[in-house]
Amino acid sequence: MADTFDHAPQVWNAAQLREAIKDLPDDTPIHIGVAEDPGSFDGYRESVLVDAHHVENWWPATSTTPERTETEKAMTLFADWKADRYDLLD
Repeated sequence: MADTFDHAPQVWNAAQLREAIKDLPDDTPIHIGVAEDPGSFDGYRESVLVDAHHVENWWPATSTTPERTETEKAMTLFADWKADRYDLLD
């Protein structure tokens, strides 16, 4: 059996985000560093915040888990690659 890494990041809530950006001017772009591996920001890829949506997550049944009845309301922030020139992918 392979070794595993128990990854349990502290997910920020809206109050923590508001506190972190409270002194930024309104026109400040928001950049996001996406970890290359769980918990590792040594080699992160920088993205830019482009959108946000209220979402409601639910968990359907799988072959090993019954459908969960609870839902989770959250805000999902969407990030894209920074503006630049990139090779087209076929």
